[in-house]
Amino acid sequence: MRTFLSVLLLVTAACAAAAPAPVFRAGAATSNITPPLGRPIIGGFLPIPAANVHDELHARCLVLDDGQTKLALVVLELLGIGDSVSIEARKLIEKETGIPASNVLISAIHTHSAPSALGTEFKSPQKADDYQRFVARRIADGVKCAANRLRPAEVGFATAQAPEHVFNRRWFLKSGAIPNNPFGGSDQVRMNPPAGSPDLLKPAGPTDPTVSILAVREPGGRPIAVYSAYSLHYVGGVARGDISADYYGMYCSRLERLMHGNEQDPPMVAMMANGTSADINNINFVHPRPPKKSYEQMRFVADDLAGKVHAALAHIEYRGRVTLAARYRELKISPRRPTDEQMAWARQTLAKPAPAPGKADLSRIYAQRTVEIAGYPAAIPVALQVLRIGGVCIGSMPNEVFCEIGLEFRKRSPVQPAFLVELAHGYFGYLPTPKQHELGGYETWLGTNHLEPQASEKMLGALLKMAAEVRPATAK
Repeated sequence: MRTFLSVLLLVTAACAAAAPAPVFRAGAATSNITPPLGRPIIGGFLPIPAANVHDELHARCLVLDDGQTKLALVVLELLGIGDSVSIEARKLIEKETGIPASNVLISAIHTHSAPSALGTEFKSPQKADDYQRFVARRIADGVKCAANRLRPAEVGFATAQAPEHVFNRRWFLKSGAIPNNPFGGSDQVRMNPPAGSPDLLKPAGPTDPTVSILAVREPGGRPIAVYSAYSLHYVGGVARGDISADYYGMYCSRLERLMHGNEQDPPMVAMMANGTSADINNINFVHPRPPKKSYEQMRFVADDLAGKVHAALAHIEYRGRVTLAARYRELKISPRRPTDEQMAWARQTLAKPAPAPGKADLSRIYAQRTVEIAGYPAAIPVALQVLRIGGVCIGSMPNEVFCEIGLEFRKRSPVQPAFLVELAHGYFGYLPTPKQHELGGYETWLGTNHLEPQASEKMLGALLKMAAEVRPATAK
């Protein structure tokens, strides 16, 4: 009997030793999410109907599988999404591919040249409209296609530096140079002051020049996908009424051409997520550039970034045996609450005659927002997520996040290298730091900013704890 057991144990051990190690696999695909013409293009205070498609909008999807855990990363070429889009898309993905909803990262790029998928209600979850349901379905389709293309893969990480395209848009100005805000009060900083103004003193915050690059390829061979993130709000300069994915889409097309990935089958997929760019844009306020034609500056930025990333890819060290991990949580955050004085101002403002059609009255717009905010629930569940891909950590928040928050996450994350992606799984307004709240300015106005002044510190703290939970065992 003992001999039989000994033989059985030896055979079992031999079989275990002979079992092949899990193969790391990846697949990527795109899915078209361009809406019909006529839907309002958002991004400004006066939406206009879409009249032309300059370039199609896409959901760009990447699926990773380490043999035990599957992840999906999706970048949407939209200004943002209501949380109903993320909820429905991840539900479909889990049902149809088996990838857990908590392992799917869906973020938006923040183009100002696309119709809205934000929804109309500040609730969680929202009731989805027709376009939101369409986008959710197309996200699921893209992830399914990417999952169907899973094949052996290697992954690597690199960074590129592009400081010349990013500028902090919040400025301290000389005394008396900042106009009153829509509430009739004063701010210490101004968003987008006149470029070249003699009143400029200094920017109110930093910039982040780093492009984070996660590259996936077949072993020693063809590219599968490049997932990148850069903290630049958007470039703009589109023709009126045009739908466009802004520089993000142009960058992807250019990088795919540089890598000849558009010539292979299946084609590679380039992806450009928005880093943390709430206070960053492409305007040089000290040395303003001369006027350019529609799309000219957008293409210049996209081509330059694609060139820098392509050069960085030549030095990446790829690994074929990596592990994956994910954490997803909803943190309850208190919303901003208007004061009695603000409510009285809002009612008085709304009682005045409405402006003529086609004219934006900021005071009236913010008075309406103030009334709406007063009806928000006592606490709002905001989605936070961390993905670990090998030794790389990606965090996300559902806001337009100030640049310095992303820099802090990169510095303090227990998993390194790390970077933060904004506008994921919903839209809850701008996210300034408490210090930036004190300075005022557009990004802190009640109605532009929805969450309590301490929200960024609470959310960053929770995200760092989640990052610690996904550290590889050897790193703990």
